[in-house]
Amino acid sequence: MQTIKGPALFLAQFVGADAPFDSWVGLTRWAAECGYLGVQVPTNDARIFDLDLACTSADYRDEFLGIARDNGVEVTELSSHLQGQLVAVHPAYDAGFDAFAPQAVQGNAQARQEWAVDQVGKVIRASRLLGLDRMATFSGALAWPYLYPWPQRAPGLVEMAFDTLATRWRPLLDLAEENGVDVCYEIHPGEDLHDGITFEMFLERVGNHARANMLYDPSHYVLQQLDYLQNIDIYHERIRMFHVKDAEFNPTGRQGVYGGFQSWANRAGRFRSPGDGQVDFKGVFSRLTQYGFDGWAVVEWECALKHPEDGAREGARFVRDHIIRVTPHAFDDFAASDIDPQAVRKALGL
Repeated sequence: MQTIKGPALFLAQFVGADAPFDSWVGLTRWAAECGYLGVQVPTNDARIFDLDLACTSADYRDEFLGIARDNGVEVTELSSHLQGQLVAVHPAYDAGFDAFAPQAVQGNAQARQEWAVDQVGKVIRASRLLGLDRMATFSGALAWPYLYPWPQRAPGLVEMAFDTLATRWRPLLDLAEENGVDVCYEIHPGEDLHDGITFEMFLERVGNHARANMLYDPSHYVLQQLDYLQNIDIYHERIRMFHVKDAEFNPTGRQGVYGGFQSWANRAGRFRSPGDGQVDFKGVFSRLTQYGFDGWAVVEWECALKHPEDGAREGARFVRDHIIRVTPHAFDDFAASDIDPQAVRKALGL
């Protein structure tokens, strides 16, 4: 067993145009003031993190890490969620996902994909250069529009989609192996890797690659009505990252899992700040601790109701209250004694 590290905060939802959210200095100082010990860093905004410089300049890396350290936090992981999403995009989503890419490759699916693959590769290399051994990402999706099989899917469609996804990711996973970095896919609706079975389908196609791992976020499992505690029992050896995000599912006679195209606040399933939803976080932290999870508990704010700054401050306290400091001894050690072979034989009637 091992004590989980934390609390940490995923910064993606907090980067903004106004101070302190518009700079690395401001964000790290603010996160520390909220009570965080670490920050998870998105890599798609040069105001916060210049990915190209991180890959080429030791001085930049030293300054980047030094600012965080001086402000009282450490960098826990880098994230390539947006770039990973663009590794595989079904044409139905081209227009929407173009916004994640530079203008120079918008409207050109092949150029956008090549850019995304290059970006993820840089995040892998930058992670190693910063001394980090895991990174977060999305898998992207080719089969997602065909999730519900009506009309019937063409035979072989799902298989080809996952074969293609694996072909695109295998070189990146090999690069991750060369750099000693785990690629942690957030298992997430909208991605082809959205539950345990789809992760297994992908894993089989990349040869059970050791660097293909999971970012565990129970909120996405609540909305799918998946057993998120048993999920830890099944996949704990592959769970290398952890987002602390809450959710609730309150179906009615009018809507259920699919949400009826309603806004987040009006869906049966919606994200909430930690402690405001239905996730059994005592169970989650207990399971992860039991299995020796050695990463960070990272708060990701996404709430249909609560202000993000309030959610962030409350989230730091919530994680701190849920981290289990692992005991160094058994509760009945006081009654233990040295092994006496003769006493053992006597106790067994031998």
